[in-house]
Amino acid sequence: MHIKYDRRCIACRETKQQSELLRIAKIDDKLYLDKNNKLDGRGAYMCKSGDCIRIVIKKRLLNKVFKMNVGNEIYDILGEYEQNH
Repeated sequence: MHIKYDRRCIACRETKQQSELLRIAKIDDKLYLDKNNKLDGRGAYMCKSGDCIRIVIKKRLLNKVFKMNVGNEIYDILGEYEQNH
């Protein structure tokens, strides 16, 4: 039996099913875009909409969520994802 989990977007704070959100995973102080929600580690979720992704990038919300200084690389990856979807 497959259980559906709800998660909250870090930008708009709406609760949605995990499958509707984009996940960033933190593994050993490195961040990864987890498109399939399968990676281990702590995760942060955001809506796949351009608005929420832009808010995460503009406000650098991953720094706050993961309590670390997040480099531009992951924000650049999010920007590319937003432009392509």
